[in-house]
Amino acid sequence: MANTTSAKKATRKIARRTAVNKARRSRVRGFIRKVEEAIASGDAAVAKNALQAAQPEIQRAATKGVVHANTASRKISRLAARVKALAV
Repeated sequence: MANTTSAKKATRKIARRTAVNKARRSRVRGFIRKVEEAIASGDAAVAKNALQAAQPEIQRAATKGVVHANTASRKISRLAARVKALAV
């Protein structure tokens, strides 16, 4: 257990940051799930709207360091390709 004042403060900060990051990661997963469900339903318009809502959320998670920037780009790219395939 932390003994020094600074170590105790660091522990509190880490706990707060972890809670925020968990919430942010969960939020991103929810947006991705909505896009996946829209793709599965086969409705191109709904899928496109879901992707447009998910894209900034995924990018924000990358900016905040919750997911790696390349991971965010890859997820957006793959989802966009699948949504585009529905329109054809």
